Amino acid sequence: MKGRAWIFGDDVDTDAIIPGRYLTLNNPEDLAKYLFDGVRPDFREKIKQGDIIVAGENFGCGSSREHAPLAIKYAGISCVVAKSFARIFFRNSINLGLPPIECRDADKIDEGDEVEIDLKEGIIKDLTKGMSFKITPIPEFLNNIMREGLLEYTKKRIKNL
Repeated sequence: MKGRAWIFGDDVDTDAIIPGRYLTLNNPEDLAKYLFDGVRPDFREKIKQGDIIVAGENFGCGSSREHAPLAIKYAGISCVVAKSFARIFFRNSINLGLPPIECRDADKIDEGDEVEIDLKEGIIKDLTKGMSFKITPIPEFLNNIMREGLLEYTKKRIKNL
């Protein structure tokens, strides 16, 4: 994954990611149009396919809605890098195929930096600064769910019993 970094702080909640007034939308492409609408209204127009959200502690706190990672994924964001994630957001992201990348050094990345993430090597390269940071590895079974989607992963497991 490679893209431009968009910086957010600590405790970014799901209402900031996708405001509650849009929760009646069921189409992920429609949800994506309102990503960060209440806190950064021009965000959707500025991002490019493959860009990366970089945040602080507790990203995705708040409600357990799946709308937040869906909106991020369908807006074209390739992954979210954060110092830590709210547990439900982390698992929803895995289930929906949006990589949640934990990196204790996320705060060393600045807005606009070009970053490249190598999940196999377990590193983030800040190409703008020429720096590298370790990421917390995602267990292989979670990588499989992320690649296949929870429903397909589960179907295969049941079929093989």
